[in-house]
Amino acid sequence: HVLPRMPDGRGFMREVLGPGGIIYRVSLDGKDFEAYSSGYRNIFDGAINRDGELFTYDADMEYDFNTPWYRPTRVNHVTSGSEYGWRNGAGKRPEWYPDNLGAVANIGPGSPTGVTFGYGAKFPAKYQDALFILDWSWGKLYAVHLKPDGSSYTATREEFLSGAPLPLTDAIIHPADGAMYFAIGGRKVQSGLYRVTYTGKESTAPAKAAADPVAAKARDLRRSLEVFHGKTDPKAIAAAWPHLNSSDRYLRWAARTALEWQPAATWADKVFAEKDGGKQVEALLGLARLTGIDPQHRKPTDAPVDTAMAAKIYTALGKVDWKQLNQEQRLAFVRTYSISLVRFGQPDDATRQRAIAKLDPLFPAENFPLNWVLCETLVALQSPTIAAKGIAALKNAPGQEEQMEYARSLRMLKAGWTTALRTDQFNWFLRAANYRGGASFEKFIEFIRTGAEATLSDSEKTTLADLLAKKPVKKSPLEALAEAFAGRAYVKEWKLDELAAVADKGLKGRSYENGRKMFGAAACFACHRFGNEGGMTGPDLTGASGRYNARDFLDQIINPSKEINEQFVPVVLTKTDGEKISGIIVNLNGDTVQVNTDLTDPNQRLGVDRKLVVKMEPSKISPMPEGLINMLKQDEILDLVAYVLSGGDAKHAMFK
Repeated sequence: HVLPRMPDGRGFMREVLGPGGIIYRVSLDGKDFEAYSSGYRNIFDGAINRDGELFTYDADMEYDFNTPWYRPTRVNHVTSGSEYGWRNGAGKRPEWYPDNLGAVANIGPGSPTGVTFGYGAKFPAKYQDALFILDWSWGKLYAVHLKPDGSSYTATREEFLSGAPLPLTDAIIHPADGAMYFAIGGRKVQSGLYRVTYTGKESTAPAKAAADPVAAKARDLRRSLEVFHGKTDPKAIAAAWPHLNSSDRYLRWAARTALEWQPAATWADKVFAEKDGGKQVEALLGLARLTGIDPQHRKPTDAPVDTAMAAKIYTALGKVDWKQLNQEQRLAFVRTYSISLVRFGQPDDATRQRAIAKLDPLFPAENFPLNWVLCETLVALQSPTIAAKGIAALKNAPGQEEQMEYARSLRMLKAGWTTALRTDQFNWFLRAANYRGGASFEKFIEFIRTGAEATLSDSEKTTLADLLAKKPVKKSPLEALAEAFAGRAYVKEWKLDELAAVADKGLKGRSYENGRKMFGAAACFACHRFGNEGGMTGPDLTGASGRYNARDFLDQIINPSKEINEQFVPVVLTKTDGEKISGIIVNLNGDTVQVNTDLTDPNQRLGVDRKLVVKMEPSKISPMPEGLINMLKQDEILDLVAYVLSGGDAKHAMFK
């Protein structure tokens, strides 16, 4: 991290240093033992598909709900040398950092346990090929349908079965009868064994593996590069170099990792002579990561900082043409500045000024990931303009995660402040006191504020004394929602047909910026994840365009209880005294069921004694309230729909 890490929230796993969970490869005789893939939080199981590729299902850290560094439970493709970026507390890396890999599928809140492929099951073909993953706390067994994508995969998930509660632990496909068997139990709750069979008209004959020669060729190419991982081989450089600008992230990763195992002196000159910006940026990232590391043992050396190499890297970065880079290459470009600052320390003032001159005009950028890495790097460089730009970005950010990330970076800034900017900075903490998240959320806000106060001069402390002493006013969820709509008048009770009639004609010419703003104004970020930000107590809307057209999406908003998302169906518990409790079951322990009855506050839990519960049944009422768009104008609603259905792509054809 280019900026100092904050303390680790409530201290969970504070003693566990990076890279967290590791998958090891061990020879059958136990003599050869090596780290193969790292950066996981808590993985229980893994499974290998027909292509010989390993997959696992990794846990989230629910303490970090609704922070920018929170990552949901997710399915990961385990490849050679892969790093998935989990660290405790705020140390987690976002999945779009170029020096770690992302998920094949983000699942959402849960507690991963068993993983198995459906091979051998007497099920319809798509379930024979599915990766089954088990969620203990939310009682879900998902079928994850993988699709080859370059040398890796993409995936969609389907709820295969569920129960409330259903603390799933593991599953197998029995080779004798072709049935699935799964177990439940743990933490002193009732255990059990279940059998799943198929009755229906679809064929259950053994499915044949679908031939995909393009994907097979891509995997073979990736594996040919992985041969160079973990060893020095002069052939690695020529083999890896053509793939440093590949659009295939896993192939690009395999190529750079092969390079990083070779002594820097054998390929550094090739980096500085490279004319292709994409290749050069990826190679510069590898060179910055490798410098100061003993390649044979992969540990930091005691050698002094290589100032000559640092100067060459900064000079090369200064010559890169930003306009010729795509989104992923731009992230790698800025991240290389960050890694260089970490490995080499602050450069001399002339180099620092040149770096600021290169990066400062790029902020703000067209998307949050770029703004994230640009802001933190410019703060590390103590840019004189990032205070004003960063506060403007914080004030304009529609969601609390994005705001929190800017605030986290700005806490380390000492340069460029004015009284007005400092006032905006500390007023944000008064608002943030009413944001909601996991068990560590309030501590993280406290840490950000403590860091910001440490950068105040004595004169600033005097000038801002009244503001610094001001206590936040705590608001209820309804009051907070009303505040989000402050200044807005009631427009009308919108009907599906009237909005859909307009949307069905096409959404061209919509406003991306206004759509994003409306996503925040309608409080969507409070519960829904979109891209790399948002809450986790409602369906992830990142892939909404693959599930909905404009009419169907509007129907979900206007009539939320018509079809409740399978993952977030509330459960109604009826107690012996007639009391009814509605919410999501999020944890179990013995006879106690933990229920979240307020999805706007993921840390809220109500313990219910199961011995006093006479009935549990799915609720027919969505936790999403009706009428959320009744204070938006027609154009604002259409901009919001376009923003979501574009996948947050500002360059989509729907936008001006």
